[in-house]
Amino acid sequence: MRRLRKMVGYAVIGLTLLAGGCKKSNQYVPPPPPKVSVAKPISEKITRYLEATGNTAAVNSVDLVARIQGFVQGISYTDGAMVKTGDILFTIEPPPYQAKLQQAQAAEAASQATLVDAQANFVRNESLQKNSVASVQNLDDARASRDTAQANVAAAAANTQLAAINYSYTRVLAPFAGRVSAHLVSIGDLVGTQPTKLATIVQMQPMYVTFNVSEQEVLRIRANIRKSGKRPEDIQSVPVEVGLQGETGYPHRGHMDYVAPMVDPSTGTLAARGVLDNADIVLLPGYFARVRVPLETDVNALLVPNAALGADQGGRYVLVVGDDNVVDQKHVTTGPVKGAFRVIETGLTADDSVIVDGLQRATPGEKVDPATVMLMDVSQ
Repeated sequence: MRRLRKMVGYAVIGLTLLAGGCKKSNQYVPPPPPKVSVAKPISEKITRYLEATGNTAAVNSVDLVARIQGFVQGISYTDGAMVKTGDILFTIEPPPYQAKLQQAQAAEAASQATLVDAQANFVRNESLQKNSVASVQNLDDARASRDTAQANVAAAAANTQLAAINYSYTRVLAPFAGRVSAHLVSIGDLVGTQPTKLATIVQMQPMYVTFNVSEQEVLRIRANIRKSGKRPEDIQSVPVEVGLQGETGYPHRGHMDYVAPMVDPSTGTLAARGVLDNADIVLLPGYFARVRVPLETDVNALLVPNAALGADQGGRYVLVVGDDNVVDQKHVTTGPVKGAFRVIETGLTADDSVIVDGLQRATPGEKVDPATVMLMDVSQ
C-alpha cells in the first residue's frame, strides 16, 4: 500500500508538471489607437467685420412743455399712439388768447387808419408849402405825425404777431411724427405757471445706433478707407448691421452716419453712430445692440468647426494629425464666427489635418486612427 501511494503521488506530480509546461506565458497587448475624424480647413473668401456693442437711440426725442398759462381743455391722443407731424395733442384754454389776438388786430387796424390820415395830411401840407400857403413848421408837424403813425403801425403789427404766437401755443402740436408717451397732466389742470411737462414724443423712424470703436480699430478703419480710395466724407456709403438680444445674426441694416472727430483720451475709443430705417418699428430707443461694420471684403481665410477648437492656458488650439498619425497641438489665433465655423487667423495651414471629431480621445504625442471627412461649405 505504501508503495502504491508513492507511485500515485509521482504520477500526480508528473501530470502537474506536464500541464504547466503546456501553458503560454502572459504578454501585454496594447489597445488599438483611438479613432478620430480629421478634415482639411475650409479655404474661403470672407468679409472682415468690425464688431462692437452699442445702444439704439432716437433721432429726435422732445419733452412737450406748456408755453402759456391756462387750464388744459383737451387731450387729443391715446397714450402710446403714433402721431403725425402737426397733430394736435393738447389744447390749453384758447378763448383768452383768441380775445387778445382780436384786440391786437383791432389796435393794428386803428393805427393803420391813423397812418392813412397822417399821410394825407402830410401830402396836403407838402403841397401847400410848395405854393407858399402853408408854413414850413406845419409841414414838419405833418411829417412827424406821419412818422409817428408809421411807428405805431409797426408796434401794433408786432403786438398782433405776439398775440398770434401765444394763441398758437394753446394747441400743442406734434413737432414730428413719432410715438407719444402717457400724458402727465389731466383735463382741468392749470399749466404754464412754471415750465410744465405734458408728455414726451419720440421719433421712431429712422433710428440711431451708437457704439464706440477702439483706437486700434480706428486705425484699421482709416487704413481700409485709404486702401479703398474713399474719403472720410464717404462715410455714409459704409453699411452697418445690427442685431438685438435674442436675434440670430444681424437682421437690421443701415449705414454709418457719424464718427467723432477725435478719440476720447480717457477711454481710448471713438464714438460712432449708424442710422437705420426701422420701417417695421422693431427697434426702440435704449435697446442693447450688437453692431458690425464691414472692413474688408473677399479676404482669403481658413475656417474650422467650432467643435474642433480647444482652450488651455496658452489660448485656443486645434489638434492636427501628421503623416505618422501622431497628434500635434497647434495654438491658433481665432477670428470671427461664421455659422458653426470659426475663422483661424494664424497658426494653421491649409494642408493641416485637423481633428474635427473625437477631440477628447486624442492626446498630443500619441497615435490615433484617423478617418478623413469632408467639411460642408460654410456658405451652405
